[in-house]
Amino acid sequence: MAEPKSAPQPTTAVPATATATTGGQFRDFVRMDRPKFRVTTAYDSDSSVFLHKVSCKLLDDLAKLKMSFSSNNNGEVWEPQVSLTSKLFSLHYDVEERDALLKASFEAAPGLNFKASHQFKARQAEVAMVADLASPDYKLELSSFVPSVGKPRATFKFPLGEVSLEEKDAEEEEQKKALSVSGILKYHILNGLYTAKFVDENMDLRYAFKDEQMTFIPSISMPSNAVSCAFKRRFSNSDKLSYLYHFDSNNWNAVYKHTVGKDYKFKAGYDSEVRLGWASLWVGDEDGKAKTAPLKMKVQLMVQVPQDDVKSTAVMFRIKKRWDI
Repeated sequence: MAEPKSAPQPTTAVPATATATTGGQFRDFVRMDRPKFRVTTAYDSDSSVFLHKVSCKLLDDLAKLKMSFSSNNNGEVWEPQVSLTSKLFSLHYDVEERDALLKASFEAAPGLNFKASHQFKARQAEVAMVADLASPDYKLELSSFVPSVGKPRATFKFPLGEVSLEEKDAEEEEQKKALSVSGILKYHILNGLYTAKFVDENMDLRYAFKDEQMTFIPSISMPSNAVSCAFKRRFSNSDKLSYLYHFDSNNWNAVYKHTVGKDYKFKAGYDSEVRLGWASLWVGDEDGKAKTAPLKMKVQLMVQVPQDDVKSTAVMFRIKKRWDI
C-alpha cells in the first residue's frame, strides 16, 4: 500500500513591509559599519619631504584610526606612527621607537573626572583628578606621577586664570624640595585685556588693546626687562599691516596682508634680525584645513630675498592635498 500523503502545512506569509524594513536595517548597518578613509599628502620644497596621513573613522564615528609617515624623493620612509582615538581613550604608537603612549579619561561622578596616561617605554604614568568646586567655573586638579616622586601637583582654575603649586628639587643642597608656583591671570581693563604669566621668579606682563581698526600690544618680561611692542592696523576688510619691535635688541619685523575672499591671501614682510625680505601667496585658508580649500588642496608659493645677498633669492612652495574615499 502506498503511504498516505501528509497534509500540506500552512504557510505564514511575510508582509512586504517587514521584508523592506529588514532589508533597510541591513543596508543601514552595512552603511554604518563601512569606514570612511581620508588621505592627506603634504610636500615642502625647502626640505623636499613628503608627509602622508591616512585616517578612517570606525564604528559610526566612535573611534578614529590614523597612520602617518614621512618620505623623500628616493622613497625612503621614516617616523611611521599609528594612533587610535576615541572619546574615552587614545593610543599612540611610535613604530621606530617601539614605544606607546596611552591616555584615558572618564567621568566618575557629576563634577568629578579622572585622567590617566602611561608611557610604556619610560615605564612612567600620570594620574589626575579634576573636581568642580562651587560651580563649573571653579575647578581643582590634583595630578601625580606613578611611581610618585613627591606630593601631587595642585592646580586651581577660576574665571580669571589658574594657579599651580608643585614640589621641585631645590637648587641649594641644604633644601631637598622647594615649592614652585606658576600660573596665569587675565583681567579686562578699559577696552583691553591684561595678562600676567609667572613661573617661579620669572614673569611676563602683556596688555592687548583692540578695536575694529587697531590692535596695540605692549609686553615686558622680568627680571630680564625685555620690552616689545606690537602694532596692527586694519585698513579694510582685506588689508592689514602688522609691526613688532623689540626694544632690547632693536630688532623689528613688519608684515602686510591682503586677502581675496577666504581662499586667497597675499603676504609680504621683512625681518631685521635675519635681514630677510619675503613674499608669499596662499591658495586655500592658511590656518584652515585642506577640507575647506578649493579642490581640497592648499598651495603656498614663497619668495625669500636676503638683504646682503640678493643673488641667493630662493623660491619655495608647499602643497597639501586631501582625498576622501
